[in-house]
Amino acid sequence: MNEPTIPNASALHGWRKSTYSGNEGGSCIEVLDGYPTGVPVRDSKVPQGPALVFPSTIWTSFVAAIQNGSFPA
Repeated sequence: MNEPTIPNASALHGWRKSTYSGNEGGSCIEVLDGYPTGVPVRDSKVPQGPALVFPSTIWTSFVAAIQNGSFPA
């Protein structure tokens, strides 16, 4: 079974924010590439907090849906 959360996400290194995120310190998420059991996602404002781990196929579908406009503003 894949782990659904990582209790302290700051223990992992290599987090990145979207290139669309600014440096204003707003609400952003960060993802970690290359994690063996999926794609960890955390709140950039709370780096020592938990991260949710999504299966890679689900994360890829989510990103594709955003890119094709399935989530209008």
